[in-house]
Amino acid sequence: MLHVTAAGWAATLALIAGLLILDWLLLSRRPRAVGFREAVRWSVFYIAVAILFGVVFGALAGWDLGAQYFAGYVVEKSLSVDNLFVFLIIMSAFAVPAEHQPKALAIGIVIALALRAVFIALGAALLEAFTFMFLIFGLALIATAIQLFRHRDQDPSLQDNVLVAVARRALPLSDGYAQGRIVTRVGGRRAFTPLFLVLVAIGSTDVLFAFDSIPAVFGITQHAYIVFAANAFALLGLRALFFLVSGVLDRLVYMSSGLALILAFIGVKLVLQFAHGRDHSIPEISTVLSLVAVVVVIGATTIASVIKVGRDPEIRAHAGSLRRADQDRVAGPPNGEHGPVR
Repeated sequence: MLHVTAAGWAATLALIAGLLILDWLLLSRRPRAVGFREAVRWSVFYIAVAILFGVVFGALAGWDLGAQYFAGYVVEKSLSVDNLFVFLIIMSAFAVPAEHQPKALAIGIVIALALRAVFIALGAALLEAFTFMFLIFGLALIATAIQLFRHRDQDPSLQDNVLVAVARRALPLSDGYAQGRIVTRVGGRRAFTPLFLVLVAIGSTDVLFAFDSIPAVFGITQHAYIVFAANAFALLGLRALFFLVSGVLDRLVYMSSGLALILAFIGVKLVLQFAHGRDHSIPEISTVLSLVAVVVVIGATTIASVIKVGRDPEIRAHAGSLRRADQDRVAGPPNGEHGPVR
């Protein structure tokens, strides 16, 4: 049984906070578009940090727990591809200038980390109190996987985002991004810039992703510390990964199907885990097998996507949706225009 001391939690949170502060200080020097080489360097850095953390954690806590961390990290990193799809949709829908996209993503990641911490604490408490939550989480993941596969050729509609719609109606909004500020002044009045709506969209969308990713990683491990660490290190590298792969995301035509398969696999794992608790003759799926399965699915869908695009260069990937969307609707007014300040 994993027992993490207060000092262990404090050291982990300090490391994550330090990385976020470093990221923010580098961003705040001057707004700029992130180039490919910079994205590569930061992606390698964050992956190296995540691996180093896993090695240290495994050496201290034991390699069975270390394997659970690495499996959870790979699952979260894989599911983050869907986050990237939707982030790309949000950036395009609100016409966010390239130099302000890093700031929007950095703030969005902080919001996501805070929300994930709440969901992880809630999930851990539920699993501790009610063993049937393994069954509930498992069935929920299987249902999500089925819906995602059914609507794999669609994108989620930001028009359905209630918080964005309420913010549009209730808040004074400016037309421009005002050098990347969230709040500005227009005609002597305080107004929110479109960047605020982008953050609302990113934050509220991540709540939906948490409903999938948190139960998924609890399917790998029931230790809240490992779940949080896997989520945190997967999210920390998300900004760099966005700029690294944004140009090729629309070429990963089978990725939504692969993510649906991963969710279904982990859902089955949770159901079997619940059944094993009732009858030990029912087998469980091991952590190592889970890690291998996720890596194989991601590798196979990537290779299949490359082959498919080579044969049909006009085909494009979609993020996938949990329900049928009206393809004619758009997320907002074109060119980032939000009307006059009210």
